[in-house]
Amino acid sequence: MPNYTKPKPAASVILLRDTSSGPEILYLRRNPDLRFMGGYWVFPGGRVDPEDVQLDAPTNEVTTARHTAAREAHEEAGIKLDPGTLHPICKWTTPESSPIRFSTWFFAAAMTLDGIRVDGVEIHEHRWWRPEAALLAHREGVIQFANPTFALSTRLADKSSVSAALASIDTWPREQLLGRLHPVNGGRVALYAEDCGYQNGVVNCKGPRHRIWMLKSGWEYERKF
Repeated sequence: MPNYTKPKPAASVILLRDTSSGPEILYLRRNPDLRFMGGYWVFPGGRVDPEDVQLDAPTNEVTTARHTAAREAHEEAGIKLDPGTLHPICKWTTPESSPIRFSTWFFAAAMTLDGIRVDGVEIHEHRWWRPEAALLAHREGVIQFANPTFALSTRLADKSSVSAALASIDTWPREQLLGRLHPVNGGRVALYAEDCGYQNGVVNCKGPRHRIWMLKSGWEYERKF
């Protein structure tokens, strides 16, 4: 049996603010020298620390993850969040083939002020982007995204306001995603549990689709199930 790396628990938060042209998301650029996703644009987040475990709910991973997400938002971007106000989205685990793995709870929260202050160590830059603009920059090769950032930005791209985005998120199932990577012409595809090819690895299957196409010509998040 393969000796897979055990994923470390982590948490991340999508911060949204309203603008006249629609909601924007806060993206942070990680230090290019970091071993894990160096140079990538991400949502604030990081691994769970012992201080995040709450004495009144020591075994509740979502409660712990809320505190991790809030702490990381403060450390990386100078933002103070109430963990209880975070909207849970999903848990996304790095593929088994990855040498560095995390099992990350994603949340969302509204922002009203723009007092962003990046730490200058782990995070080198920040930018508020309409998700459509961020996805276009990714397609043009200007920025790099990990799969969760790409997929969640795609799902939020058509929302008219922060309240609409959060209301939509609250209706989403709390999925636990673990992708299986397969080579295809022009790149790779990550299949998720609902996909017709997830169990047998047959990419050209007929049936439900839940996958991310990671092609040189551009990425696509396909969700039809």
